[in-house]
Amino acid sequence: MSAPAGSSAYAQEDSVGGIAPNGLVDLAMVGAFGLIGAPFLLKGLYGGSAERRRKLLDRLELPADAFDSLGGWSADVGLLELITDHILRLKPATIVEFGSGVSTLVIAAALRRSGARYSSFISFEQNEEFRGHTSRLVESHGLRADVRHAPLTKAPGPWEGLWYDHGPLPRHIDLLLVDGPPWTVHPFTRGSAESLFSKLRIGGAVILDDAARPGERLVARRWRRNWPNFDFTLERVGSKGALVGRRLR
Repeated sequence: MSAPAGSSAYAQEDSVGGIAPNGLVDLAMVGAFGLIGAPFLLKGLYGGSAERRRKLLDRLELPADAFDSLGGWSADVGLLELITDHILRLKPATIVEFGSGVSTLVIAAALRRSGARYSSFISFEQNEEFRGHTSRLVESHGLRADVRHAPLTKAPGPWEGLWYDHGPLPRHIDLLLVDGPPWTVHPFTRGSAESLFSKLRIGGAVILDDAARPGERLVARRWRRNWPNFDFTLERVGSKGALVGRRLR
């Protein structure tokens, strides 16, 4: 998750690298999907029960206040449980995340608990100040994550909105987590993650957060059409859902 909700220190307008949505059409799309998706946005304010949060922290061997300096539980506990389960079960060697924050700390902690010898965990964040804060927090818990600044730029290929100017990536990826850019850029802006699907190993997976929102549902429909070698499943975890796509061949 990128900037924590309610945190003025990481204002969203600063996190897009000075690049605005592309014209009136994109602005109209954001407005329309904002109205349609209002119930989903309200549901997303609830991050899960205190008991579930405590159990997850205990499972990851993290202190009760682990997320306080990131604005609290800005990511839904259901998503974080899904990520943790995936890592502990499959022990992915190479993980790439788009949108750093609470999920970054959880991934790093889950990797430690899994005992896996992973080769790399890279997290991309569009806000340089928040990137540094996340990186220092991970290190303060004795964990490892390569948190990199990646400003947003014009989306590649046919997708609308913006995408991360991430530079070179590992040749193969085992787990791809998509938790950015924010939907306020464009309702379909996360669709550009498919530009990396060819890097996913057979058996690897992509996890798209907020998958129950209208924009992400349409992204999922296009992904299913474009990538028949993936099995996409909407996991109804937490209040916002997550789309899990596993590469079959």
